[in-house]
Amino acid sequence: MIEASDLIKGQKLKINLDSVEDRLPSSLYKKLSHHPYGTWLGGYKMVDGNCFGLILQFDDGTTSWFFEKELSCDTLENKIN
Repeated sequence: MIEASDLIKGQKLKINLDSVEDRLPSSLYKKLSHHPYGTWLGGYKMVDGNCFGLILQFDDGTTSWFFEKELSCDTLENKIN
């Protein structure tokens, strides 16, 4: 799990597929199963009264939001890109 307050805009994050499989559309899950990384755009999405989602952009330019608990920092991916 990551802490949003520790992130830097443009940072690469890894989506933990086990955490999101039941809530994502099958087309997005299939895309992420090949490359489960996105770039944090610095934006948030209010998803309920207590939580917010982080907006990630994928290599093809599409975006989606994820809870902090569904994401992790992958230092190897951050070094590559």
